[in-house]
Amino acid sequence: MHKVLVIQTAFIGDVVLMLPVVQTLKQNYSNLEIHVLVRKGNEELVQNRNDIDKVWIWDKKQGKTKNLFHLIRQFRKEQYDKIINLHRFLSTGILTVLSGAKETIGFVKNPMSRFFSMKMSHIIQDKKSQVVVHEVDRNLSLIQPFCKEISRRPVLQLSDKHIQKVKSIIAEHTAYNYICAAPTSVWYTKQWHKNKWIEFFNLVPDKYTIFLLGAKSDYEHIEQIKNETIHTKIVNLAGKLSFLESAALMKNAKMVYVNDSAPLHFASGVNAPVTAIFCSTIPEFGFTPLSDIARVVEVKDLSCRPCGLHGHKVCPKQHFNCAMQIPVSALLEHLE
Repeated sequence: MHKVLVIQTAFIGDVVLMLPVVQTLKQNYSNLEIHVLVRKGNEELVQNRNDIDKVWIWDKKQGKTKNLFHLIRQFRKEQYDKIINLHRFLSTGILTVLSGAKETIGFVKNPMSRFFSMKMSHIIQDKKSQVVVHEVDRNLSLIQPFCKEISRRPVLQLSDKHIQKVKSIIAEHTAYNYICAAPTSVWYTKQWHKNKWIEFFNLVPDKYTIFLLGAKSDYEHIEQIKNETIHTKIVNLAGKLSFLESAALMKNAKMVYVNDSAPLHFASGVNAPVTAIFCSTIPEFGFTPLSDIARVVEVKDLSCRPCGLHGHKVCPKQHFNCAMQIPVSALLEHLE
């Protein structure tokens, strides 16, 4: 085995949780040439790494099908020994099967898995033992048959450029004692309610600067939170930092507060202390933080929770108790 392709064309957090597969492959086969395929927009997380030799980018928004068959032609030229497909949907199944790779590996849930050389179950929770299976471990199950040593925690590789950017932000705001918070999510019911964030920030001691993180599209929502809090040192950085710059800022924070969303995995990727807030989703789905200092806050014993594997645009029950019943004190106690 000398050349392998790892496929993960899902969302940002999924790419971070792919990294232990890459790390483990390189740890077990130091001379292995490793390629990865990600969707356009996520490539920053995998470029310029010392364990990835080539990054393929799939533009899914413009010319998705055309780009798919272009990739198939390119992959056939590469003559991969193995393709490891972490994605569970038809498009990457087709790509995997038609790639011409000597061996294809993926999950049973992929519609094309009947044509894979090897397929594994994608277990959310072991029903017999009730043991929670983390997404990282589900991914690693695809390569465990031929890898002895396992690298389980994702590692985001930060450059000097990322570190210097963060140093300049810290110096600009004289923020040598700070926390980070990512208040938003793509799904409304996966994010703690705006009023709860405001209540929490109002009680954060003044000795801490609060850096608010998010995408450019999150700026207005986060600006509303900032403007409605009375904390005197709060900075809206939504849309102003790249993925890896955000992770670099998290790295030395006193605490990072996140929803069940991509920033949670950024914190794991730099081993930052993290408090993860789970609203409509639950830790048992396997997306909990992997930092050494990691805590989960949730409301247990709600009959309507979870209301799905992913979030919703509105609370199906109209009360949003899974968020509103989380006490601010549960977050504050983790800070001190």
